[in-house]
Amino acid sequence: MANVISIFRDSLTNLVSRMGTERDKASSSYYGIPLLDDNQLLNAYRGAWLPRKIVDIPAFDSVRAWRDWQSDGEQIEDIETEENRLNVRGKVLEARVKARLWGGAAIHIGVGDANLAEPLEVERVKKGGIKHLTVLSRRQLSAGEIERDPASEWYGKPKVYTLTAGTSAQVSIDPSRLVIFAGNAQPDVDLAASSELVWGDSVLLAVMEAIKQADNTSANIASLVFEAKVDIIRIPNFMASLANEDYKRKILERYTLANTSKGINGTLMLDKEEEYESKATSFATLPDVLDRFLQIVSGAADIPATRLLGQSPAGMNATGESDLRNYYDRLQAMQAIEMTPAMARLDECIIRSATGSRDPSIYYEWAPLWGMSDKEKADVFKTKSDAARALAGGNGQQPLIPIDALSEALVNTFVEDGSLPGLEAAIEEFGTLAEQEPSEEELAAAAALEQQAVGAKNALTANDAEPRTLYVRRDVVNKAEIAAWAKSQGFTDIVPDLHVTIAYSTTPVDWFKVGTSWTDRVEIGAGGPRQMDRLGPDGKYIALLITANELVWRNKEIRDAGGSWDWPDYQPHISIQIGGEVDLEKVEPYQGRIVLGPEIFEEVRKD
Repeated sequence: MANVISIFRDSLTNLVSRMGTERDKASSSYYGIPLLDDNQLLNAYRGAWLPRKIVDIPAFDSVRAWRDWQSDGEQIEDIETEENRLNVRGKVLEARVKARLWGGAAIHIGVGDANLAEPLEVERVKKGGIKHLTVLSRRQLSAGEIERDPASEWYGKPKVYTLTAGTSAQVSIDPSRLVIFAGNAQPDVDLAASSELVWGDSVLLAVMEAIKQADNTSANIASLVFEAKVDIIRIPNFMASLANEDYKRKILERYTLANTSKGINGTLMLDKEEEYESKATSFATLPDVLDRFLQIVSGAADIPATRLLGQSPAGMNATGESDLRNYYDRLQAMQAIEMTPAMARLDECIIRSATGSRDPSIYYEWAPLWGMSDKEKADVFKTKSDAARALAGGNGQQPLIPIDALSEALVNTFVEDGSLPGLEAAIEEFGTLAEQEPSEEELAAAAALEQQAVGAKNALTANDAEPRTLYVRRDVVNKAEIAAWAKSQGFTDIVPDLHVTIAYSTTPVDWFKVGTSWTDRVEIGAGGPRQMDRLGPDGKYIALLITANELVWRNKEIRDAGGSWDWPDYQPHISIQIGGEVDLEKVEPYQGRIVLGPEIFEEVRKD
């Protein structure tokens, strides 16, 4: 009885179904190595689209965005020029493709040394020291004896590689002179069946069975197309009459003629006693079957179907974005874990070959593989700007970070993420916020405007913050420069108080709820979109249209606080002249910098 109980306790064992016993159909299943020789790999890569894409796509995506060099000096351009001269990006792509196809490949760093069996001394590489980069596949390099010294950096790897150079003698190459890329890594080199497999396995090895199943399914579905419609004709005494050779000849001749007549005239002529029937094959579920096999291939290759097959994501509200993000995250991890260490010695040589020395401040980062849309970039930019505005204080709150320090940090942030192209050059030309030295005219104007702002704030306090109509503007501080431009363009009656209107709310609003801007000074750099236009119902306001995100966001902020805006959109502008005959087609818009003072709060005048 004890033996019976122990049998029932065994996992996956059942006396009725025989699961887990020798009679179980799965008991004969085992895993074997589906070895593929080089000819099979080559034929699969050249003759079938799935193996080729599985090999090429990750290799191409890993170098598609390439990398961004960083430095405190001006050596970046020299390094990028050296990379272009040596075609480093193309060589890495070629090596990655061959490594994935054959199981391994290497890039030989050619520095002109005669004895390649000696270790490469990176410190001796001078400017222009790299002569060439040569890609060698596993089929051209033979691995030598495995290093067994645990203290060696090459432990578990070949001590030397041998290159068969055509008809000449074999050449020994030290591993320090090679940038080695492997295919699918071997878990244990000692268990490999061949010395060549110390490189790694072809990525096609593990997925080839899934590829064949998908290809066979596709081929079988294609063959069914020829059987999509079958004509059936029932002939009396057909089988009994086949013994007559003359009957067989006549029956073939007759139905060949009948089929031809049907194809030309659409008429099928039959004997009265004969029966005709046409059967069509349904293909309704076959696309789902094929898609399932292709999804298995996609999973086996670890490439999203949207990237491997170029198909649209399936399902409601499906975008495939999460799959692609996971895929690109895996590639970025592969860049950091596999490619960066493999290329470390090559990168050191490139830096020295490009600059002649090794500046410790030089490094690089892999460029992001996932690119944000313009809307996503704008949202990120706005989020950072709003966060900076909160740190700068406002609405009666003290800044959390000194304004000058915050300005420096923002400049670094926007330069690094590329939100404002040309910002770094503009800062070098005009200086940072802390380096600005306003002129006496600007100081006097700012003081007057600040006094007006204080008066408006005191008046607001006296009225106990009762909602009122609101008109907000920023006066132009460097109006003398703009006035001089206007005169040169033929304007004769220039508006004396040049300003930019930010809000014009005829609906009463709580001024304290509106708050104040995070900065008392807005400087719009030279250049950018500028245009002259006529505004107003009768077009009498001749204005300079400008772009300034700070003003646009501030207008939206006031409207969100309850303010009204009587026009469809907000377009920042400076009214130059009211009325007058000016041919705007001959006016060249002002392209210089524009400096705006603090915000001025006033009630909307009824006149």
